[in-house]
Amino acid sequence: MFQYFSSLKNSIVSLLGFFISLLLINEFQSFWLVKINLIEQVIYGLLAVTVVLSSYFNRSRLALSAALFLLFYLNLSNVLPWSKWLSAQNDWLTLSLASMLPILSLVKDRGLVSIHGLYRIVLLVMVGLGCYYWLSIQTDVSAKLTNFPLLVGYLKYVSLDLPLLLCGLLLIWQTLREKSLVTTALFSSYVIWLGDYYQLILLPWSVLLTLITLHYLVVVLVDSYLFAYRDELTTLPSRRALNQLALALGRKYTLAMLDIDHFKKFNDTYGHDIGDQVLKLVASKLAQVKGGGKVFRYGGEEFTIVFSGKTPEQALPLLEAVRQAVQDYKVVIRQPQRKTKKARSGKSGSDIKTVSVTISIGVAARVDKLNFEQTLKSADQALYRAKKSGRNKVSQ
Repeated sequence: MFQYFSSLKNSIVSLLGFFISLLLINEFQSFWLVKINLIEQVIYGLLAVTVVLSSYFNRSRLALSAALFLLFYLNLSNVLPWSKWLSAQNDWLTLSLASMLPILSLVKDRGLVSIHGLYRIVLLVMVGLGCYYWLSIQTDVSAKLTNFPLLVGYLKYVSLDLPLLLCGLLLIWQTLREKSLVTTALFSSYVIWLGDYYQLILLPWSVLLTLITLHYLVVVLVDSYLFAYRDELTTLPSRRALNQLALALGRKYTLAMLDIDHFKKFNDTYGHDIGDQVLKLVASKLAQVKGGGKVFRYGGEEFTIVFSGKTPEQALPLLEAVRQAVQDYKVVIRQPQRKTKKARSGKSGSDIKTVSVTISIGVAARVDKLNFEQTLKSADQALYRAKKSGRNKVSQ
């Protein structure tokens, strides 16, 4: 449960930042009202840049969403050939975009300029057609529902309000399930879209779209940063992030190099899928280290913990606690078995096995005239001594 809410933290921060910005924009309108003409002109370029950058960084869902809002704003400006027709189809326009946002939250990000991008555009067109069909049959739907007296008082909500509610619930569920900044951005866009429709948000669309596009751009930049500086398998900061931290460390710190014991043998015995599970398990245990230790995946089965401002004497108990936590956890391995006569007769042995994983740790403190790389090498030498003396130990 803790890990679930921990991974949800970025989404919550993103949503809070977005809605606080919205409140500030609403509260201090005098600051931007004098520049509203400039905002109305700039928003076209801002939306186009968002589409291009999102597509370049393979955030196709944000690119498509930004493209939809660009088309919507062009329609408001009456520059599209079908602008007059759309002006008379307000319910369809509202339901279509409100339905497309949760649909985008369900698909995966793929390259926009590819066959996958074409599939997604076709999917959005089908959603729009489906919404048009749904609104066109409301007379028949209402006629059938009048046979149920309990529903008569709610018929006015069936055509639009009910689908909008269902779309909102789907987006909330996706935001909680996927815990992605992209789905968070789609959800915030949905809130703005409905807030304007129900007149809960009374701000010009040029300002609202500026806020939405800036949110999209921040998500693209943050996601790109995480992609570059975070290990995808373990979700720990990568070696590149470690090198960045090294530039900001003071004169007093302690480094720990950690290695999973017999990992290659474990991988060869149980397969790489189980090996990946072990890496994620160890990473989750290391991430719980106390004392302000920062954990990084150094590479392969090696990890690094940095204790800024701490001595080895202060770090050793914290590392011992981590080593013990990893040792005490039993890894459950499910191995498929061949169907023999014995298995078919119901007397097959258990295919579930539990194993223990251990780690060895080397510790070194930064001393005078030693730089970060040299201190790291000292920790690596201490790790070698821990392995040499029997593994599953902390060595200084």
